[in-house]
Amino acid sequence: MKIAVEGCCHGELDKIYETIGYLEKKESIKVDLLLCCGDFQAVRNEGDMNCMAVPLKYRMMQTFYKYYSGEKKAPVLTVFIGGNHEASNHLQELPYGGWVAPNIYYLGYAGVVRYKGIRIGGVSGIFKSHDYRRGHHEFPPYDRSTLRSVYHVRNIEVFKLKQIQMPIDIFMSHDWPRGIYHHGCTAELLRKKKFLRQEVESNSLGSPAAEELLAHLQPKYWFSAHLHVKFAAVKQHPPKPNATPRVTKFLSLDKCLPHRDFLQIVDVAERPGSSEGLEYDPEWLAILKATNSLQSTDPHPWNPPENNGLHERWDFRPSEAAMMQVAKEFSGELAIPDNFSQTVQPYDPKGPKQHASLSWNTNPQTTELCATLGLTDLYAHALQGGGNLSRIQAGAAGDDADDDCGESADERGEYPTDTSGFSRSYNPDEITIEDEWEEEEGTEEVEGSCDLKSSVRGENPPDGPAGEVQTPGRMVLPAPKSDTSDPSPLMNLPPPSHSTPAVAARSGAEREEPCKDKDDVADDDDDDDASALATLKRTSDEAEAPGSKGTTPRIKRRNQVIYTTVEGDDE
Repeated sequence: MKIAVEGCCHGELDKIYETIGYLEKKESIKVDLLLCCGDFQAVRNEGDMNCMAVPLKYRMMQTFYKYYSGEKKAPVLTVFIGGNHEASNHLQELPYGGWVAPNIYYLGYAGVVRYKGIRIGGVSGIFKSHDYRRGHHEFPPYDRSTLRSVYHVRNIEVFKLKQIQMPIDIFMSHDWPRGIYHHGCTAELLRKKKFLRQEVESNSLGSPAAEELLAHLQPKYWFSAHLHVKFAAVKQHPPKPNATPRVTKFLSLDKCLPHRDFLQIVDVAERPGSSEGLEYDPEWLAILKATNSLQSTDPHPWNPPENNGLHERWDFRPSEAAMMQVAKEFSGELAIPDNFSQTVQPYDPKGPKQHASLSWNTNPQTTELCATLGLTDLYAHALQGGGNLSRIQAGAAGDDADDDCGESADERGEYPTDTSGFSRSYNPDEITIEDEWEEEEGTEEVEGSCDLKSSVRGENPPDGPAGEVQTPGRMVLPAPKSDTSDPSPLMNLPPPSHSTPAVAARSGAEREEPCKDKDDVADDDDDDDASALATLKRTSDEAEAPGSKGTTPRIKRRNQVIYTTVEGDDE
């Protein structure tokens, strides 16, 4: 089946769906599923915008409200995780996941679902070490601190995901697993994002929690966003006892802007005889049920139970009987019900409210799921003035709620060498983007760069009439950097796909050739087959060649901005 993968959405749903529609028509394909890797911005009304950690001048309604109100319906099933620019009051209604609009599903703080037999998991937010061990204590109305910390990943979610034993096909995170950049063309990454050099060389870029999950889950595919750059890698995992060595194919994508690699179509084999719709995953539901007593809405640091003699139970991996019991509680029907319902009044463009009040409500979807499985609705618990949901675990540190700059002297982090939570790299791409700003891609070589022989055939658009472009047939990822030979073929990816194709050939200064490992020699036949192919690029009306009569859809360009928060949350 065809799965479209999107980087940072930033609320541009109309443009993303238009892109998919254009590609379906252009390539004569049908996209079955859209996966979005964070910064989705499910903003329903003006009140929700006050719950996003973005400067006031960058708070824009965008287009999600149309899908929430029913004015539009998503043309393709969409599954997404949260990033660090979200309407947190909305997503917190669905801590275990749920529909935010018809045909648009949120995975929750962490989650696993099934689609056509494919297991899809994800974790929302970004990693910050000083909040990692705390409970989900942030609830509306947020203050300056909790507005940011609410989207920070917590160890309880990582602990749940580490109980998974059955293979995962696809996993999503907003920020990258730490160290993944060493398994692709690092030189090409640093050519595009020079400011990342220090963190890459010190291996402090990315999430150590995601790195740990990558080593444990070893999914076939891992998709991310956040750094606003396209980057591919292949991770060869050390073999586990009595198991075949696994390979993870990693891909990160850009944000939805003109001339950016923000969308990719990936072919994933579905499993015969599987259900057509989105389904709950019985192993994940059993894990949620088993770990419910560990949930916390307390800001005090907390350590997951370990086999150290201090905890009565530390292994929460579900048994087959536990999974069967969960299925029985759903009467054997694991299809996720279409039970979306509005919980707030959607935005009305005809009557905008300048001073909309913040609203927060429990969500009937969460109420129904909690009643079925016996889970605790964290949102309802907090709104009722509840405190800690669990027993204080032995070995937990003291109160450091006032420490918002790092770990206190009494708090020992789970990752003693971690510095990624305090990244301060200056990222000009994250700070501000003017209306007509366009990132220039240099051609200078990076010292120690890889063999820059193109592995994406026809990277540069050919000269020709506007609107007449083709797309490369596939992209070959670099080989795993491991002495162990990879028994599985590399991922054959179709072209990076965008909203509209470029209307003219890009200049030599703008062209770039992707990295290719020296040992990965291209076949001459592939060169012949792929010659004269071009990469789709989204452009604007203003860039249309005068007098062009191409058939390419023209999407009017609106203000393109990128959001930022204070104290380095976006680096």
